[in-house]
Amino acid sequence: MISMVIGGAGFIGSHLCRSLLANGDEVHCVDDFSLGKKENITGIMQNEDFYLHKIDASNRNELLSVFKEAKPEQVFHLAANSDIQASAKNPEVEYMRTYTTTYQVLSCMRECGVKKLFFASTSAVYGDKRDVVLNEMTPNLEPISYYGAAKLGSEALISAFSYMNDMHSLIFRFPNVIGPHLTHGVIYDFVRRLRDNPQELTILGDGKQTKPYIYVSDLVEAIIRFRNVPQGVTLYNLGVEGATQVTRIAEIIVEEMGLKDVRFKYTGGEGGWKGDVPKFQYDLSKIHKAGWYAKLDSDEAVRRTVREYLKG
Repeated sequence: MISMVIGGAGFIGSHLCRSLLANGDEVHCVDDFSLGKKENITGIMQNEDFYLHKIDASNRNELLSVFKEAKPEQVFHLAANSDIQASAKNPEVEYMRTYTTTYQVLSCMRECGVKKLFFASTSAVYGDKRDVVLNEMTPNLEPISYYGAAKLGSEALISAFSYMNDMHSLIFRFPNVIGPHLTHGVIYDFVRRLRDNPQELTILGDGKQTKPYIYVSDLVEAIIRFRNVPQGVTLYNLGVEGATQVTRIAEIIVEEMGLKDVRFKYTGGEGGWKGDVPKFQYDLSKIHKAGWYAKLDSDEAVRRTVREYLKG
């Protein structure tokens, strides 16, 4: 199988590239390195089945040229803005990096006759529904962040392109994803702050934000397992057992760093920033019925990630 991974040098994309190569695929990694990092893929750069294309996937001409060269049979689209606070300051970041990129990927697939797509969506498409157990049929999707809106718009584009062009599209709505090669997020931020000041840690919001955290290898295993879907759009919530409070994450990091008497300083408010959903819970019955379960629960994923991150 010839696979193209859009955003392949990013946190999740680099793990996916490794798994696809292990699966016997020829892998074409597309990344502009605005968020992805060369060190994420250094271990696979010499693999004869790995090809790197340094382009901006929102540029149709550049992307189409790579499609025509690589002739992919399946596209894994993970390119998006992953710095949610950055797009809160500048919504155009989401328009270009998330929504426009999705359109250009679909447009190139249409022109080149590529029929198989995986798309990384997000829990943020649901909006702030903290009192609802979210399943794939939850109505009235009302994202409250530009990121969630751009992902929901991308899902709509995929629905239309899939119908009009007989595509086979798989969409996963991710929770918080953690693991080796983290480039952002609460664990990344807390460790860096505690290294700068091991006596005090500033925590955005009230620290009671509680979300499920999935370990990246569990997520990638699910992508590979469900990559062959029927014509149309197949949608799954992807998640884990349990959820982890932000203050508990801080406590785990303090424990693993061997620190004592660290003061937690809260900025106040329910969310860490405007557009942050402080709590959500997935109904995972659909993907569980299909036979998939995460190996690590949320707290286990957090602790393992902290240990790996501290090792460098």
